[in-house]
Amino acid sequence: MTYRGDVVERVLVVDDDTTVRDVVRRYLEHAGYEVELAGDGESALRLMAAQEPDIVVLDLMLPGIDGLEVARRIRERGSTPVVMLTALGEEEDRIAGLQIGADDYVTKPFSPRELALRVSSVLRRAHRAFEPRVVRDGNLVLDVAAHTATLDGRPLQLTTREFDLLAFFIGNAGKAFGRAELLERVWGWQFGDQSTVTVHVRRLREKIEEDPAKPRRLSTVWGVGYRYDPCSID
Repeated sequence: MTYRGDVVERVLVVDDDTTVRDVVRRYLEHAGYEVELAGDGESALRLMAAQEPDIVVLDLMLPGIDGLEVARRIRERGSTPVVMLTALGEEEDRIAGLQIGADDYVTKPFSPRELALRVSSVLRRAHRAFEPRVVRDGNLVLDVAAHTATLDGRPLQLTTREFDLLAFFIGNAGKAFGRAELLERVWGWQFGDQSTVTVHVRRLREKIEEDPAKPRRLSTVWGVGYRYDPCSID
């Protein structure tokens, strides 16, 4: 079984296709997870209210409450990791899901084995054991051990992936990184949609910059990618 401490990690799979749910369940159970299933958004939210899962595998095309709305409500509740399932060619929905705060995505048709590996990767990042340390940049403080961040003393609501990206940038302040390199070093992907990085950088700017349109910390390096510039605020 797959454990966090002494607890088996729980995955909520939300998809209206019975065959997809069954295949995904079998692969995830084989990988050692406890799996719950929901066929629509309302059932998924009801199950989450009863007991919070460790991660949600969420199809965006659902009857009734659609997947984007479910993802939005999940993010309002907290930082439970979300892996989206999207149909090939649904780029706008995929980007919308990432903007809401989804941690990863897999396009249909997909390999169940790949999905299980993605779930494992996201959970590993979510529960990564950091060395106890606090990183400060002026009025921005990251407690790496507690996986929390504050700005001007106020908590920042960051997804697991946003926190990892910000911690990486601060830990490598002054260095420019391309989107492909960020995908590999933060996401652990050697291949993937580089717009994922763009979306997460945009979301970070909205949360840490006084004026996201004129960022002081998270700068664009034209022709290269992005660079974190330490702020001089005391």
